[in-house]
Amino acid sequence: MNASVTLLILDLVGVYFFAVSGSLLAARQRFDLVGSLLLASVTGLGGGVVRDLVLDAGPPIAFSQPLYLAPPVLAVVTVYFISASVRRFNRLLVAFDAAGLALFCVSGTLLAIAAHQHPVTAALLGVTTAVGGGILRDVIANVTPALFDQREFYAIPAFVGAALTAAAAALGLVHPLTTVPIIVLVFALRVAGRRLRWGIPLASRRVVE
Repeated sequence: MNASVTLLILDLVGVYFFAVSGSLLAARQRFDLVGSLLLASVTGLGGGVVRDLVLDAGPPIAFSQPLYLAPPVLAVVTVYFISASVRRFNRLLVAFDAAGLALFCVSGTLLAIAAHQHPVTAALLGVTTAVGGGILRDVIANVTPALFDQREFYAIPAFVGAALTAAAAALGLVHPLTTVPIIVLVFALRVAGRRLRWGIPLASRRVVE
């Protein structure tokens, strides 16, 4: 399996996991199936679309490759059938969101590297890919975006994953033996941060009125 196919699969799996998080939030907010599909699509594809527009390399992959439309549909079907048996929506949502974050900060960075971007730029685009869809999801669902919520440990794991991926690419060490541990690390940081209530200090040391 060549590198481009591996990267495509990595990206599609990331779309699916993020799309499931969007559909789970839609179910929690009592959206209908159309709303669930919209939120799943925006969540799964939004970050990649922003990345591709910044790269200015033609139409975003999500629009030029119809294959990218399949994961959101599959995510909606998945949530529709499992939602009745799910007792802890928030925990499941965080798990799928963490998986999408981990996969996208790696795939987004590698796609930017493949587009001949500087490693620093590639890492920033990896972070954009990772957090973009989640921001759009939360705004549409009218909840505080996890990226801006002091109770969520969101941006740091994405930065760590993107930076490690860019460093591995700069050193010519892009390989499953390096990318898989990075994905696992980002996932673990996101989940542990939520469970242990890690957070970034507030913008002000006192309440601003």
